[in-house]
Amino acid sequence: MANTFTKIYIQYVFSVKTRRNQLNISFKEELHKYITGIVKNCGCKLLSINSVPDHIHIFVAMGTKISIADLMKEVKSSSTKFINDNMLTKIKFAWQDGYGAFSYSESQVNRVIDYINSQEKHHKKKTFKEEYMEFLEKFHVVYDTRYVFDLD
Repeated sequence: MANTFTKIYIQYVFSVKTRRNQLNISFKEELHKYITGIVKNCGCKLLSINSVPDHIHIFVAMGTKISIADLMKEVKSSSTKFINDNMLTKIKFAWQDGYGAFSYSESQVNRVIDYINSQEKHHKKKTFKEEYMEFLEKFHVVYDTRYVFDLD
């Protein structure tokens, strides 16, 4: 086989360390563009991105040259450096350790994009913790509640 082909859609969900409200709307667009560039430079395609003050969702069509874990490592480390180097937050910024990565079929792509685009509306009714726990349950992820969120 001469080429490698994939069609893998992953929604990443990850939060600010201790779920602080540090993702300010004043730099939201700049951060989203920066993360879009990271994803593209890693050979993937960003389908949707949205953040609220304490967490972010990115929806990616994975490429063939990077793993799910390595893409997340690159996104989190590079975006942390970008935020801190540009002093976009009042205190030192960090993402919480870990993340959620959930896979979808092509038939679900538009629904996931709509969901991510409506985060502000969605979080008027539900906290990030409630949302995240629902993801874990919906995708039948086995977890220990003691290790889902860092508290300090």
